[in-house]
Amino acid sequence: MTATDPALTALARGWAALSLLHGRIETRIERALQSRHGLSVREYALLDVVSRQHDGEGGHLQMKQVADAVVLSQSAATRLVSRLEDRGLLARYLCPTDRRGIYADVTVAGLDLLAEARPTHDAACREALDEAATHPELASLAEAVRAVRTPPTL
Repeated sequence: MTATDPALTALARGWAALSLLHGRIETRIERALQSRHGLSVREYALLDVVSRQHDGEGGHLQMKQVADAVVLSQSAATRLVSRLEDRGLLARYLCPTDRRGIYADVTVAGLDLLAEARPTHDAACREALDEAATHPELASLAEAVRAVRTPPTL
């Protein structure tokens, strides 16, 4: 295999297109969330992930799982949780069965902000995908994103 191998070049082009689409979507969502709700994309994602916890088996996420879900290092996720906690949007507590474990729950204020921000997030995502669909190199990726019906598992 060489650097000019057609398969490698196609793979590289595909990855570049996916990266471009991701960047465009994230930028559009970031602008909308910041201007209307004072939230970053990562803050929104973290609130969204933590809000989906439940009391059933495996329903509460450890900080490592939260970090993985929002694609941050564990230390960056912990700093983000601290900022959201300082804003009154999250509350941390110790795991009742393992005093080393720390969990977080979304507060009522956090749930209210998330509910207000969700339509903004979704509209910005739709707009970014609509715009991407007009570019031949991004159209199939935009369609693939729209086709996903179930969220990824942690």
